[in-house]
Amino acid sequence: MAQHNDMTNELSRLKDSVAKALELAQQKGATSAEVSMSKQTGLSVSTRLREIETVEFNHDGALGISVYCGHRKGSSSTSDLSDEAIASAVSAAISIAKHTEEDLFNGLADRELMVKNPPDLDLFHPGSLEPQYGIDLAIAAEDAALSVDKRITNSDGASYSSHIGARVYGNSHGLLEGYLSSRHSLSCVTIGEQDGEMERDYEYTVSRFPDRLETPEWVGKQAADKTLIRLGAQKLKTMTVPVVISADLSSGFFGHLVAAISGGSLYRKATWLLDGLETQIFPSWLNIAERPHLLGQLASTPFDHEGVSTKDLDIIESGILKSYLITSYAGRKLDLTPTGHAGGTHTWLIDHTVPDQAALLKQMGTGLLVTDLMGSSVNIISGDYSRGAAGFWVENGVIQYPVHEITIAGNLKDMYRNIVAIAGDVDLRKSTLCGSILLDNMKVAGN
Repeated sequence: MAQHNDMTNELSRLKDSVAKALELAQQKGATSAEVSMSKQTGLSVSTRLREIETVEFNHDGALGISVYCGHRKGSSSTSDLSDEAIASAVSAAISIAKHTEEDLFNGLADRELMVKNPPDLDLFHPGSLEPQYGIDLAIAAEDAALSVDKRITNSDGASYSSHIGARVYGNSHGLLEGYLSSRHSLSCVTIGEQDGEMERDYEYTVSRFPDRLETPEWVGKQAADKTLIRLGAQKLKTMTVPVVISADLSSGFFGHLVAAISGGSLYRKATWLLDGLETQIFPSWLNIAERPHLLGQLASTPFDHEGVSTKDLDIIESGILKSYLITSYAGRKLDLTPTGHAGGTHTWLIDHTVPDQAALLKQMGTGLLVTDLMGSSVNIISGDYSRGAAGFWVENGVIQYPVHEITIAGNLKDMYRNIVAIAGDVDLRKSTLCGSILLDNMKVAGN
């Protein structure tokens, strides 16, 4: 309760500081301004081989201000939140604005788009900031991992973190809103050895609720198990086969869509989906719904970084692209209405067609299950896709052996259009809630 009261008072102080910064900007000649301010308190601990490596407390904050003198924009930031430092940041932003080129597309998001009466999304659940509590969890995770099998020969460490924060946004439309949030996580990395070859893997758990984290025993055992099944990895010959992308990689797989339909890519004409609205880019059974107001979700937020109200949005309907992701600047350049995506996307819900990964592998029959992707050669302009990968060779729906040192390649246009099925093994730790994905044939380059 004390943490809650302290943070509520902190939120009030941040609002006062933001209001003063906006008032000061107006006094110094800005025609409009916006200020974002945050404060975070937390604990991070790490251990290795059951020994304490680091214990860090942090209590820091930041203020960012953008001022507009007509269509000239100046921005400044400071991590010193004293009145003097904030005044200095405002002066710096004004000075920069006076020396920049005019850009007719600069300015605040429109007044009518501003959030009104933002909902409480249940984002604030403080945890223990006692170092020993975090140390005990990290050591317990390592202990569980190192006890699984003698082939787990080393640990790359375990980490626990618990943070609470306050965020405030205000602008000269009269908007001044903020909210509290929390985030807690526990992770463990293990190293396994067999026949002179080594592999590593990890597991983690994350939530806004401290009591919804998985147990350290689960984290450690999962990290060890995932490492062990990678031992004895083989190479594949070059071939074209169906591919399953595992659930923990599916968020990144759809992240390429986010990049392709974001306003910045569109007005720069740097995307393969430049004229993609109302076109079929996925199979007709696939829908993607954005739901930014789901209670307690890691990606939920009542408003974006410009104060624009977030709202439910259907991104993909029956495989057809129904919305781009537009900020106010991109909206003016493209003559489109902002969609509340300054700062990124919110929770995406993606349909599934089979209950779990086992059913997906059975549907695939023979092919490649990808559990790790490395490097990034993804061209958002052309859609060309090529990434290093590791995973498992599958025959008759059953995993046969681990594979590594391969590359998977294709084109996002074909990969998206040829999604065969999606499993219901959703990774709830991600902002894109999607299970494993079965793709039609992809080029797999090996020996």
